[in-house]
Amino acid sequence: MNLAIFDLDETLIAGDSASLWLAFLVRRQLASADILEREHELMAAYYQGQMDMDAYMELTLAPVKNWQPRDLAPLVDEFVEQDILPLVYPAARQRLAWHTAQGHQRLIISATGEHLVKPIARALGVDHAIGIQLECCDGVYNGRTHGVYSYQQGKLTRLQDWLAMQPQMPNMTYGYSDSLNDLPLLEFVHRAAVVNGNEPLLKLAAERGWERLNWHLS
Repeated sequence: MNLAIFDLDETLIAGDSASLWLAFLVRRQLASADILEREHELMAAYYQGQMDMDAYMELTLAPVKNWQPRDLAPLVDEFVEQDILPLVYPAARQRLAWHTAQGHQRLIISATGEHLVKPIARALGVDHAIGIQLECCDGVYNGRTHGVYSYQQGKLTRLQDWLAMQPQMPNMTYGYSDSLNDLPLLEFVHRAAVVNGNEPLLKLAAERGWERLNWHLS
């Protein structure tokens, strides 16, 4: 078994799915507009590798608190259709298809909540997905998370936990990401690829002999 592991945001899609989701909720008047300003501030720290994940998840999960998963699902599907699929890089689709043609399993792993990551993966035809786990209480989301965040080193921890539950370990692993936050993942896989990386990551990729990809929407 060979495995291709993809980051989601700014790797498969030209944007950040959690940010786009909040904007969608604001448009639908299911969240107040000021949430976007606060989220923007937290995302600035993310790009510097200094994200306060506890604060970020508390903020971004507030709009879905007290929602039942089955009631939220149709709204998420609408969001994915309208706001996510148009932002999928054509080259990302081609790379996903190439791995399928090679008989490889494919996995999306993201520091976004699983309520978004898993539906996005399904829409892309990817069977396996890992996102930050949401906690439910009495059948509704309570605005909290549980388990290890799939972020930075935690992304590798969650991947290794997932691999431990598979019937066999992969012979070859491929990894795709745009971010230095995913350095533990890129160093773990056999064949790493940097997608639209910034200058420090591209420099590291050149030193390590990693594939460097430049993907566009058109």
